Amino acid sequence: MTELDELLQFIREDAPSGDVTSDAVIPDVDCSAVIRAEHDGILAGMHESTLLFSHFGVTVTSRMNDGVTVKEGDVILSVSGPAKKILLVERTALNILGRMSGIATRTSQMTAIVRAKNPSCRVAGTRKTCPGFRRFDKRAIQIGGGDPHRTTLSDGILIKDNHLALVPLEEALRAARAYSAYRKIEIEVESAEDAVKAARGGADIVMLDNMTPPQVKETLALLTKNGLR
Repeated sequence: MTELDELLQFIREDAPSGDVTSDAVIPDVDCSAVIRAEHDGILAGMHESTLLFSHFGVTVTSRMNDGVTVKEGDVILSVSGPAKKILLVERTALNILGRMSGIATRTSQMTAIVRAKNPSCRVAGTRKTCPGFRRFDKRAIQIGGGDPHRTTLSDGILIKDNHLALVPLEEALRAARAYSAYRKIEIEVESAEDAVKAARGGADIVMLDNMTPPQVKETLALLTKNGLR
């Protein structure tokens, strides 16, 4: 499914039988409108909104691009064309812009905090995305300076706590290595001791799950002591 196909699904969800209000009360006239930023932040969703408006014959003009910093009150984009088509798309476009800009802004904020301490650290997203909106949630993370991590369950091996509730850690790592020699193996651990087991067991990435900063320091020290970093 193409990006446009996914976006058009949102319109079909919002207007399965057309926009009956606009069809009833709005004549076939052209109009123009602007979308303004309600908050300071990082802009995201411009590409998607422009794609949608353009598909319905609406002209979009803007000096803004995804990834720029906007201030409250800034005009993000201007649209002109058939009034009914603008009204058909505007709420979906606003929802896309609002959600993606929110994700990009928060990602940028978190990335700045982390990189102030360690410039080599990266902030990554999870699969905790909005169903049906994953492509766009992940793109917003990248616009905000983050790493999208894996997009789907098919993208990489990530052994989580739910897997370890069913299979012991060492056994899970052995099975994962036997399953594929060409995929990195990531595993969640909740203790320093399990982090050592995971590293010794051949995990490529050890995720320290829900640990406090002191616990992370303790875990890194133990890994270093055991020659596993």
